[in-house]
Amino acid sequence: MRPISRRNALLVGGLGAAATVAGGAGLWWSLASAQQPAGVGGGNGGGAAPAQGPELHGPAELRSADGRLQLTLDAAPGRVELGGRQARALCYNGTVPGPTLRLRPGDELSVRLENSLNEPTNLHVHGLHVSPQADGDNVFVEVLPGQGFDYRYKLPSDHPPGVYWYHPHHHGMVADQLFAGLFGAIIVEDPEAIPVGTERVLLVSDTTLDSAGNIAAVSPMERMAGREGELLLLNGQRNPLLTAQPGARERWRIINTCVARYLRLRLDGQQLQLLGMDSGRSAQPETVDELLLAPGNRADLLVTAAAGESVLQALRYDRGGMPGVMGRGPVPGRGADALATFRVSGASAAPPGSVPSRPAPEDLRTAAVAARRQLVLSMGAGSGRMGGGMGGMMRFTINGREYSESRTDTTAAAGTVEEWTLVNTSPMDHPFHLHVWPMQLISDNGQDVGSVAMRDVVNVPANGRATVRIAFRDFSGRSVYHCHILDHEDLGMMGVIEVR
Repeated sequence: MRPISRRNALLVGGLGAAATVAGGAGLWWSLASAQQPAGVGGGNGGGAAPAQGPELHGPAELRSADGRLQLTLDAAPGRVELGGRQARALCYNGTVPGPTLRLRPGDELSVRLENSLNEPTNLHVHGLHVSPQADGDNVFVEVLPGQGFDYRYKLPSDHPPGVYWYHPHHHGMVADQLFAGLFGAIIVEDPEAIPVGTERVLLVSDTTLDSAGNIAAVSPMERMAGREGELLLLNGQRNPLLTAQPGARERWRIINTCVARYLRLRLDGQQLQLLGMDSGRSAQPETVDELLLAPGNRADLLVTAAAGESVLQALRYDRGGMPGVMGRGPVPGRGADALATFRVSGASAAPPGSVPSRPAPEDLRTAAVAARRQLVLSMGAGSGRMGGGMGGMMRFTINGREYSESRTDTTAAAGTVEEWTLVNTSPMDHPFHLHVWPMQLISDNGQDVGSVAMRDVVNVPANGRATVRIAFRDFSGRSVYHCHILDHEDLGMMGVIEVR
């Protein structure tokens, strides 16, 4: 399948404004009659599909009880199986992915992070609307080797349900530690259960192993481009098997945990309905044929199974490149990568119940705006810092400045709504992530968005722009915003915000 152009993305399905939401927020709709993929490949380079693996394994799960979930996460080197190979990776509690944490709005999550690595680390709860201060979602905490830290997160009673995740966020080491295996899912449950036969937590990652099974070293060029691993994995497995009965409804919670890879997902022959993206949730499920998840994006998806065998494919997506340095840049594959095989057979399942509707979310387009800002994401020649102390030749900046923890770049007044225009002057897409406070996408490249789309990662296309509004409610303190191509964040494309 040819990549969908931005113009075609605005035309497919006759959805106009809805498709505009998709372009800037990491999701595109396409027609079921769109051109079919030419083939399914494996790894990062097309060719033959990887052999079908064993049945999918879900991560271990820990659930809150009586309003509380308390656990220890030990970040440590370990031997695990990745894509059918024995690997020396970094693990939370000995597994890749780490355990899935299930919470309810109003719960308290207490995590003792133990650092058994040989370098500093910390913990970020991506997408959760919780305090960034002290022992909350504080990315300025440094947990040294052999030490621990006690995090405590109190979810508001009206916290949006959905799929979230956790990973390290120690500046300069984020991409390396996540690429090596440090990530896990967080689920905030719905107030009213959605009737499904099976629920699957699906964490998509990529990595590269050397001949000895170690996580391969990454070159300065790969860091500047944003690394994409040779192994594309689902819950640490390569092309696992999922089975279902015809007519069964499943809920798939999909997380793009890749450092830099965009996931253009398709499951032909099956009925797909999108419940929501990131922290956003539609009032009613939306029928979709294709999803584009930028790094950090999540999708909450209903799959109604039809008899036969389908392949969950990650289709090619061109996120741009660096002319004169990397040619066309990191374009994954010549066809498509097989993420999983979905086999539907046997007797038909009982018809599922109806999906409860959700109240319409608040629309910040009608809110008074206290401040308007422009944030410019740029790449340019210079003495840019390379992670791990390496010299470099490319600068990654926001408003012309590389990240400094000691500097506050943006100060916002607590309780107000601001409008930010995100401008990308580079020839590569940059997915923009704001911690703690969700964003409502207002426009994409000057085209107004016709519905409420709440995101914590908004894709800003190469040489394009997006406008968002943010309500700085509930919490004050210092946090960050950055490019979620995590190599770019480590190289300086991050700023500090203080709400007070």
